[in-house]
Amino acid sequence: MENALSPSLSPSPASEVAARVSSLFVYPIKSCKGISLSQAALTPTGFRWDRNWLIVNSKGRGLTQRVEPKLSLIEVEMPEHAFGEDWEPEKRSNMVVRAPGMDALKVSLAKPDKIADGVSVWEWSGSALDEGEEASQWFTNFVGKPCRLVRFDSASETRPVDPNYAPGHIAMFSDMYSFLLISQSSLDSLNKLLKEPVPINRFRPNIFVDGCEPFAEDLWTEILINGFTFHGVKLCSRCKVPTINQETGIGGQEPIENLRNFRSDKILQPRRKPQGKIYFGQNMVWKDGFGDGIGKTIEIGDSVVVRGKHSSPAEAAT
Repeated sequence: MENALSPSLSPSPASEVAARVSSLFVYPIKSCKGISLSQAALTPTGFRWDRNWLIVNSKGRGLTQRVEPKLSLIEVEMPEHAFGEDWEPEKRSNMVVRAPGMDALKVSLAKPDKIADGVSVWEWSGSALDEGEEASQWFTNFVGKPCRLVRFDSASETRPVDPNYAPGHIAMFSDMYSFLLISQSSLDSLNKLLKEPVPINRFRPNIFVDGCEPFAEDLWTEILINGFTFHGVKLCSRCKVPTINQETGIGGQEPIENLRNFRSDKILQPRRKPQGKIYFGQNMVWKDGFGDGIGKTIEIGDSVVVRGKHSSPAEAAT
């Protein structure tokens, strides 16, 4: 398999400004509501605070909206300056969690001492930091089954992304890769086919861009944002989460049913045996995101300069 970091891919014209950043999002607790930012600090695992926390069941398995759609109703608030690259938590710094019918929960940003063993999310398993009994009871009461809130323990654990696509890169509790990029024009193209348009929060991107052609991002293998290099490594294969209304927690059939008609592997890769995958958005990694420490920031309005492209949608979907 030739991965998307391969140097054999031909570059696109120099300094081609293809789009601009229109929105930035982080999701501190996996599968809960995101936070819209004007600027976001880069780290080796994604934007700062993105998917640092995970709700797990009694067996330590991570919960997502796939099985608990009401997680979409949980709001997360971080301190005002938490997303700056140089900000450090103080003793009184808290993440505040809210949900319908629940009192607000304050979770200290100081790392807890208790360890939760046997935590797993998708292909990864390991230990995590346990946020304690008050948080456990809060999430248990809201979800309706025993739950705990855990935090990724970056001091002792590493979660590599798929080495076939982005060798050496790591993530925390995101589904697979550090960043997800989607364009406004791709969303607009989909919404023209729907009886009821859907907002971008159905797709939970980190980077939302505007100004390019629909699905142009499919082909991007290397882009620059504020001088930082990102590699497009794999189209995002979608699950049922986009069918869940993020304001009500109620699921449906769309937009997956419509996407199946023109964004399935059967359509994009007609010469390959279909596996039932449906694509929307481009998974990305930060090229310079190796090693320790916090990187720099990107912000709304930054230009997206394309440095490399796939030759066709079929190649991009490989």
